[in-house]
Amino acid sequence: MSTQKDTIDFGFETIATEQKAGKVRAVFDSVASNYDIMNDAMSMGIHRLWKKTLLDRLSPRPGQSLIDVAGGTGDIAAGFIRRANERGSDKPAHATICDINHSMLKAGQERGLNVKNPDAPYQDQMTRVCGNAEALPLPSCSMNAYTIGFGIRNVTDRDAALHEAYRVLKPGGRFICLEFSHMITGSLQKLYDTYSFNVIPWLGEKIADDRDSYQYLIESIRKFPTQEAFRTQIEHAGFSKVRFENLSGGIAALHLAWRL
Repeated sequence: MSTQKDTIDFGFETIATEQKAGKVRAVFDSVASNYDIMNDAMSMGIHRLWKKTLLDRLSPRPGQSLIDVAGGTGDIAAGFIRRANERGSDKPAHATICDINHSMLKAGQERGLNVKNPDAPYQDQMTRVCGNAEALPLPSCSMNAYTIGFGIRNVTDRDAALHEAYRVLKPGGRFICLEFSHMITGSLQKLYDTYSFNVIPWLGEKIADDRDSYQYLIESIRKFPTQEAFRTQIEHAGFSKVRFENLSGGIAALHLAWRL
């Protein structure tokens, strides 16, 4: 059940709950055109390895259906389809990319139409829809897998989003969330804080001409629950065999579960 309150965090700011979706949408409207470039710059390309690990754990198969929430530019969806196709079958996999932000979907579509992009061949196995993680435009028990990469911390009502993930998955369906998290030691956290609060907003200003959006994104990471607390939240949504896997010392974490 939802535990939504009248106010909510927006980075280190406290705002009225009904304002968050609009403010998040404005952030991603601003960063959409430079999103992939900034991901590479901020993580020095390591985000690609994290997404590879996500796909390793998901182990896509022909004929499966994926809902990738907050999937804007479509790299996880494309990886899902590519891996399913590599297994060989006349039964194609399909990915639905759902994002609340039109600008992110448009950026992903333009990226997919670029014939020089390695993900271009998989576009006919993707559907892009604009929708809210808290009320997915999909039937119940319709998906084999649900992924969300670096999006759950921007959702207004995280409990509602997790219950929606459970609803749309078929019995036996897989849930995997990739999200920035908390370092495994205090000394590493201090080093990462120094880097992220000083370097990432500066990169946002220099590359995307938008320091404020990247300041918010860093602050939102610090306000996200610990790995253990988020695992409990996933369990409360009804999922089974919930676990997490720290990546790069806890800079990010995979949260994995099953709908049984």
